[in-house]
Amino acid sequence: MRLRIWLILGFLTLAMICVAGFEFRHAWFQSNWISEYASQLRYQPVEGQSDAIHFPESGPFDQRLGYSLIPQFQPRLQREGFQITRQMRFSPELMEYAGRGLYVPYDEKTQAGLRIIDARGEVIYEFGYPRSGFAGFEEIPPLLVESLLFIENRHLLDETLPRANPAVDWPRLMGASMAMLVGTLGGEGPGHGASTLATQMEKYRHSLEGRTQSPIDKLRQMTSATVRAYMHGPDTLQARQQLVRDYLNTVPLAAAPGHGEVHGVGDALWVWFAEDLQRFSANLNGDNGLADQARALRQALSLIIAQRRPSWYLLGGREELQQLVDSHVRLLASHQRIDEQLALAALGTRLEYRDWQADPLLEPSGADKTAWVARNQLVSLLGRSAYDLDRLDLQVNSTLDANLQRTVGDFLEALADDIVASEAGLLGERLLSPQQASQVRYSFTLMELTPDGHQVRVQTDTTGLPFDLNSGSKLELGSTAKLRVLTTYLEIIAELHEQLAGADADVIQAARSRRGDPLTLWAADYLRRNPDATLEQMLEAALQRRYSASPYEQFFTGSGVQRFNNFRKEDNNRIVTVQQALQESINLPYIRLLRDVIRYCMHQRVEDAESLLTNDRDPRRRAYLETFADREGRVFLQRFWRRYQGMDEAQRFERLLRQVQPIAARLAVVYRELHPQADYDTFREFLETHVRVPQSPERIERLYRTYAPGSYNLNDQGYIAKVHPLELWLLGYLREHPQATLSEVLEASVDERQEVYSWLFRTRHVSARNTRMRIMLEKEAFAALHERWRRVGYPFAQLVPSLGTALGSSGDRPSALAELMGIILNDGRRIGLRRLGSLHFAEGTPWETRFEPAPLEQEQVLHPAVAAALRGALSAVVLDGTGRRLQGVFTDAEGQPLVVGGKTGTGDNRIHTVTRSGAIVASSVLNRTATFVFFIGDRHFGTLTAFVPGEDAGAFHFTSALPAQVLKSMAPVLAPHLTSPDSVGELQARASLP
Repeated sequence: MRLRIWLILGFLTLAMICVAGFEFRHAWFQSNWISEYASQLRYQPVEGQSDAIHFPESGPFDQRLGYSLIPQFQPRLQREGFQITRQMRFSPELMEYAGRGLYVPYDEKTQAGLRIIDARGEVIYEFGYPRSGFAGFEEIPPLLVESLLFIENRHLLDETLPRANPAVDWPRLMGASMAMLVGTLGGEGPGHGASTLATQMEKYRHSLEGRTQSPIDKLRQMTSATVRAYMHGPDTLQARQQLVRDYLNTVPLAAAPGHGEVHGVGDALWVWFAEDLQRFSANLNGDNGLADQARALRQALSLIIAQRRPSWYLLGGREELQQLVDSHVRLLASHQRIDEQLALAALGTRLEYRDWQADPLLEPSGADKTAWVARNQLVSLLGRSAYDLDRLDLQVNSTLDANLQRTVGDFLEALADDIVASEAGLLGERLLSPQQASQVRYSFTLMELTPDGHQVRVQTDTTGLPFDLNSGSKLELGSTAKLRVLTTYLEIIAELHEQLAGADADVIQAARSRRGDPLTLWAADYLRRNPDATLEQMLEAALQRRYSASPYEQFFTGSGVQRFNNFRKEDNNRIVTVQQALQESINLPYIRLLRDVIRYCMHQRVEDAESLLTNDRDPRRRAYLETFADREGRVFLQRFWRRYQGMDEAQRFERLLRQVQPIAARLAVVYRELHPQADYDTFREFLETHVRVPQSPERIERLYRTYAPGSYNLNDQGYIAKVHPLELWLLGYLREHPQATLSEVLEASVDERQEVYSWLFRTRHVSARNTRMRIMLEKEAFAALHERWRRVGYPFAQLVPSLGTALGSSGDRPSALAELMGIILNDGRRIGLRRLGSLHFAEGTPWETRFEPAPLEQEQVLHPAVAAALRGALSAVVLDGTGRRLQGVFTDAEGQPLVVGGKTGTGDNRIHTVTRSGAIVASSVLNRTATFVFFIGDRHFGTLTAFVPGEDAGAFHFTSALPAQVLKSMAPVLAPHLTSPDSVGELQARASLP
């Protein structure tokens, strides 16, 4: 009986061994089961955001291609108005599979990168990474395949095993397992690993840091590679051939200066050996003779071997790599994989690496200004470097018209030639001299009003740098600021019409009694005389209000007194309308207009502002003055903090002494305050050292007693020493708290800041209080003005609280001016700016995600009647003003003139050193600008700026006539775009129709 049982058990064991042996060799059962299972791991696209998707986490390829970053990009893009319109949805089986940490099976890309498409579908930028590779298995030189498999995976392409699992090499796995077991028992076994090409690819693509961190990680790699091999069915021969191709195209091979990370044999040949892939293939195939074939063989073996420690072998261990290559050549010959003649030639050949000094690797950027603009926008949008951006699996649609952008860019670049500049009419008075043409930089923006928003069609400049002058600069653009002032002025008139039109006599009378608010007074008086006036009529009347152009008045502005000048002295004695001042760009009327706007804002912010300014008994004044004392005290403390930052106590004291005159009383009060523990002898030695006039012992003793600590308050100490009291306080505080931070200093000085300004509250200082009240209310009024300007696209966080803002002293950006022009053109509606269309990540992969701009909500930021009045005023600038040279230049398809409007501005930007009376004693030139912000017809608008940076700008005297003339000469370039019935906006609209 026992014998029978043992026979049965033996037979079953033998059967199991036979079945296992058959399965290990032919993979019959696993190929059927796993391929059936893999067929359930599906994904398909759905509209909108997917409710079933699992993104990879840490694999190097998943990071580089951006697949694991899509969840990070999503909130950034949503904040910028993008939404997911298409995304992959995983089947339940695939969700469970990915949730277990396994790598999702799909046909992975061996080359991907950034691709940018313009508004007409033309490719404007494309970066494929790796740069070169084998398109198919049949392109790979057989000797390269033979060498790779001999070293790494000898039976991978065995055609007698059509269902073989490429993830597992059973003899190799068992050998590695035995070696591990022997090692745990204290012995020594062979050091080879169990990885196949398939598991190696899973490791360097998807494992954390491209490494195997644990046995569980190795199991994850083998399982994932197995499922990936059978995802197209039980027959794996084609999958194994593709695996060889993919490995050769993607294997990591260190990093090189000027290139970055090197992946794939194709890029590695070029980077390390300056060898082209096609020439290498021909050489290795023997097409070019034995010597070239031998060199190609050594190159191939070097890269195959180097993948184990690429940074070492390709940079520091090249001699060791040479020896390993020699060993493998001999092995290939002994196994009859190469003939003896080739082996001898290869052994007699030395590798020649790229000489980084003589032949540096300078990767061509392939990017013109169009691509720079789009890529810079993406850098800002996604928060990634340009290097990382190029390697994302991403296609982006830009709103730019690449053909028009290139044509405009070429036109502007050509203006550096004095002959071309002369033909374009750019030479002459208030323009350029022939010698100056090459030094001027131009910046141009053209936008188109579409139902989907203001779309940028051209955004270029001639700086020759990736920096974007249009939207990345802060420039004083001169009188273009008058357009912002006029916009706010007409907006205020519209508000007053809404408040007062149809109001009863008491409301009108109350408005007429508001002292110090000229705009409200005028509106009330106008509506009293014209009670039935429409808003359009009132706006027209407002444009006809008159202001003096006299430059002889002093203006209290920006916490001081300023004078302003007109560009032409002939205007000094004129009294002109607001409309005329805009047309002819006369400065002083707009200075006075902005003053009226600021006064209106004061009275809007503060009820009865005139009382605060003039009535010293107004109880509200004290709170304002205390706020002023606190703010100005903070400013001084921050200044003193920077002055003494990084110094020790002795250095701070020496620094203070340099600004104190060597008079005994002044030095005594400073020394006694900052050295309160010093005895008389030390004090005497200090005075004898630092005071030029010898002092008697009695005098020194009296000074020691008189200025003892606590004898005088902060104000008195500062007055005696002729040093700001807060500077003395700060040095005393730092002596006791040497590690204090600025925030701690400000927190500790609340009472001292008020004490220092206690003089301000004394009866005799009424004038000083009035001045500071005006400063406070003016700052609040400019803050209110800033809110209005921000609503219509002003790009910066604050305005300079000075009437010079009417002439551009607060700065602006060409692109922001263009946005304001778009609002005016769009009947006062702000619809947002589109520079990028859709962003399509990971196309054709399980993580494919498409972001598109969400529909824009139009915000009515100006009354339509105000926008219409502004268009009329701007048209007059071209019809009979500073932009008249553009009159009749642009026509529609029938030859009829298009309505053109705009505003010119010239910025002569300098830093002036002035005396207390306002006289300029020194001046340094920063740059010179001239800008024309315009609209053409009912769809197109933009800006054109001429710019000269640095001190050389002092030699230029061009005005805004220069950009106006450039735009005129550009008309033939722009005309096809402006008049074509197939404008970009219409093409896009038709493309969206069913």
